[in-house]
Amino acid sequence: RYRNKPGRTGRLLAALTGAFLWEEERVREEEILRPAEEMKRVQLAFNKSAAKSSGFEDGDEGWELVMDKQDFRLWRRPIEGTHLYQYRVFGSYKDVTPRQFFNVQLDTEYRKKWDALVIKLEVVERDVLSGSEVIHWVTHFPYPMYSRDYVYVRKYHVDQENNIMVLVSRAVEHPEVPESPNYVRVRNYQSQMVIRPHTSFDENGFDYLLTYSDNPQTVFPRYCVNWMVSSALLSHLPSMSSMDGQILEYRAHFM
Repeated sequence: RYRNKPGRTGRLLAALTGAFLWEEERVREEEILRPAEEMKRVQLAFNKSAAKSSGFEDGDEGWELVMDKQDFRLWRRPIEGTHLYQYRVFGSYKDVTPRQFFNVQLDTEYRKKWDALVIKLEVVERDVLSGSEVIHWVTHFPYPMYSRDYVYVRKYHVDQENNIMVLVSRAVEHPEVPESPNYVRVRNYQSQMVIRPHTSFDENGFDYLLTYSDNPQTVFPRYCVNWMVSSALLSHLPSMSSMDGQILEYRAHFM
């Protein structure tokens, strides 16, 4: 369930040339289509009010429901061969437009304002051909742990015809971002965010599906590790209590 890294030849070539291999690492169309199809399936289950009765939470590909609140449901499933879990959130916002929420997710400069754990967040390189870009993200971890850093490629897609937005991210290696002794490099990381408006991109109300996994590279007990991962997942979702204020501030400064 973790995507394989480039082959040894590709890594060697990248090291020798100092170039990032976009041909191998750019986000492919199928990586965008897959979470969009999953969103349709999840929404269909809930629209029928059949999630629990159908075994959706624990019988569908190993997903286990661990939190069920209004407008927020969280599942997890074991990642084969590890002690880690993959997480999935299905939820809704009613008082924010899909486009505003999507822009908050995409804007690296603005994330520095609403995510207090960000130490560094910057675009390293962009691929004009595919629209993919490489991001370097350093996030604070509580003492006595070292902060973690992520290097990942991401791509977004706005499908006007099918009324859906998708943002896909996964870990990569980039020659311009070597490992730092000050941070622990997270090499296994994946995130897929899908947003479907209740009406349109510019009217309030939407559902979202976030699927997330990473390995924070720690020797802490399993329950601590999975708490770290689930906390990282939730850092992708600004709290509803502060969302309105964040959107207003975003409008004032960036729109």
